[in-house]
Amino acid sequence: MTAFLTREHRIEWGQCDPAGIVFAPRFIDMFAESTILLFEAAGLPRKRDMLAQLGVVGFPLVDLSARFGFPASYGDVVTIEADAPQFGGSSFTIAHRILLGERVCVEGTEKRVWTVPAPDRPGGLQSARVPDEVRSRFIC
Repeated sequence: MTAFLTREHRIEWGQCDPAGIVFAPRFIDMFAESTILLFEAAGLPRKRDMLAQLGVVGFPLVDLSARFGFPASYGDVVTIEADAPQFGGSSFTIAHRILLGERVCVEGTEKRVWTVPAPDRPGGLQSARVPDEVRSRFIC
């Protein structure tokens, strides 16, 4: 995987189970935060501003896979990598890795759908094609 975004993260006490290792769902939270930071790193506005400027309601998670390899513990500093999105029509998939040194703690993918207000249903939502202005930010 060639990461589009790489960041360091210190494991906090609240991310750990009673044994002091990261509770598996907290790794998934790290994936989700990296997705937001990935869009910012590509030059898009912060999420709140992006939602307002691009007319998107959000990009909910519709599929997730994760493979756990090595535990991380309270106080560890892990490296989180997120690859550029692979775009479908209204969906995109992002590959993530979280490493402790050279060891892979977890790797996985998120599939999300670009969601906008449904014009025919007040308060409703519908998927929409990811805008070209977003897609073009990730072309190398």
